[in-house]
Amino acid sequence: MRVPYRSEEDIERSAEALLAEFTSDRGLVVQPPVPIEDVIEKHLKLCLGFDELHELLGVPQVGPQPDIFGAIWIERGEILIDQSLDPDERPALEGRYRFTLAHEGGHWRLHRDLLRANRAQASLFGHAPRPGVICRTSQAKEPIEWQADSFAASLLMPRSLVYGVWHERFGNTNPRILKRKDRIPLNTIEDPTLRSAFAAAEQSRDDAVIERFVRPMAARFKVSPVAMRIRLEKLGLLRREVPRQHDLAALV
Repeated sequence: MRVPYRSEEDIERSAEALLAEFTSDRGLVVQPPVPIEDVIEKHLKLCLGFDELHELLGVPQVGPQPDIFGAIWIERGEILIDQSLDPDERPALEGRYRFTLAHEGGHWRLHRDLLRANRAQASLFGHAPRPGVICRTSQAKEPIEWQADSFAASLLMPRSLVYGVWHERFGNTNPRILKRKDRIPLNTIEDPTLRSAFAAAEQSRDDAVIERFVRPMAARFKVSPVAMRIRLEKLGLLRREVPRQHDLAALV
């Protein structure tokens, strides 16, 4: 589905507005971790459940891991999360569960009018009711999915709270720069294919170092280290000695 362009700042403001509504309505001062289940169920009034989504939606699963982690039914205001992310059964994946839930909330906040219009048109042709959006990791680069991911990051890791925890940890809001002494000098590799392969490997090593560094903050916000690393880089609090190559950018 095509969606209108939204800037990252516009999406950030939308997530901030939702959190402000939630805190105002409930008379709360939110500290990390953001109570995402309360935001979804008590404020947005969406129903939340778990199911085997590949089986429910009739989509064969390819490989050992599910490709579908969430889906939202706009008409009935329901979000289903794949059973594999149930935090009671797999607490190690709580960060992924919370991000998926916030992602579905992003679809509701950003896309529900467009989705309703699209569903109304489809109903004229007698199509069976299906989710307004089926969120698949293999489609994460689609604009509608990128927007929901950006919303989820802004909602779970609000910049004001991230800056506050950063200041609490380091005593200031100055950025930290990743420097590694064991970096492979890529300018000494003449073969372009080999150089690209080494660059990808070096980037993965940088990611791993940063994710270890941000793990305490990830635990504080109850998100994955990957999500926290990407958020801190976007906010300019973490920088790389060697800039990240966009074509190798990791997805949450």
